[in-house]
Amino acid sequence: MNSLLCCPVCGNPLTFAERSAHCKNGHTYDRAARGGYIHLLRQQRRGSSDPGDSAEMCQARTRFLEGGWYAPLRNQLSEQVTHLAPNDILDAGCGEGWYTRSISEALPHARIAGIDLSRYALRHAGRSCPQAALAIASLFDLPLADQSVDLVLHLFAPMCAPEFARVLRKGGILLTVTPGARHLWSMKKVLYTTPYENPTTVRTLSGFVFEEEICVDGQITLKDRRDIAALYQMTPYAWKTPREAAERLLNLPELTTEFSFQIHQYRKQPQ
Repeated sequence: MNSLLCCPVCGNPLTFAERSAHCKNGHTYDRAARGGYIHLLRQQRRGSSDPGDSAEMCQARTRFLEGGWYAPLRNQLSEQVTHLAPNDILDAGCGEGWYTRSISEALPHARIAGIDLSRYALRHAGRSCPQAALAIASLFDLPLADQSVDLVLHLFAPMCAPEFARVLRKGGILLTVTPGARHLWSMKKVLYTTPYENPTTVRTLSGFVFEEEICVDGQITLKDRRDIAALYQMTPYAWKTPREAAERLLNLPELTTEFSFQIHQYRKQPQ
C-alpha cells in the first residue's frame, strides 16, 4: 500500500519496503537503520547539516513523556481523534511519536504519516510507532499531495496554515495544541522573579474556521531530580534561562507545578 508521503522529486506516492521507500518513477530513499524513517528534506530547506532538536533534548522529552506526566493531554487527543474517525492522518512535528502512537492505537486502520526535522526524535518514533510512515521534512514544504489527509495534528510546532490547508481534504480538521496561560507556572516562578503568562488568544488561520477549544489542566509532582531536569530541558527555558536560575530549579528535591494546554479545532474552509 502507498504511504501518505510523496516523492519530493516527482510528487508520486511512496511505497515503503523493509529498507527503502520508492515511487513508481524509480526514485528511491533509504530507510534509516534506526527508526526506519526516510530523508525527504529538500536542500534549500535544511539550514544546517543536523536540523531539528538535539539528541539531548529528545532524550529528555522521551524520559518525561514516557513517565506519563502528560497522559491527560494524550488521552484527550486520542478521544477527540477517535470521535472524528479520520482515515488519513498527518502528525506535523511528531517528535518522538508519543502522541502518534496513542492515536495509532486508537485508530489501527488509519494511515498515519509523521514529519519532523530531528533524526534523533524520529529514531525513537520509528521504534514506538512502526506502523507510521516517518520522514525528515519541513512543515513549510510537506511531502504530501494536495487534499490527501483528513486530519492534521499539530503540537508545539511552527505554524504553517497554508501547507496544512493544502494537504487537507475538503472539510478536513486541524487540531493544534498550545500551552495555556499558566502552563508550568510554579516552575516558572522558581526560574524568574516575574514570570509571564502565555498568550491564549485563538489564532486566526488563513483557510480555516475555528470550531472548538478544549482545555486540559492539572498538576504534577516530580520527586526525582532527573524528571525535573527532563521537564526543564524539553522547554524553551533551557536555552534562555540564566545559569543561576537553572541551578536553583535543578537542585530542588521535589517540584509541584501546574500544566495547562489548549486544544483548538479548526476546519478547512470550503473553497
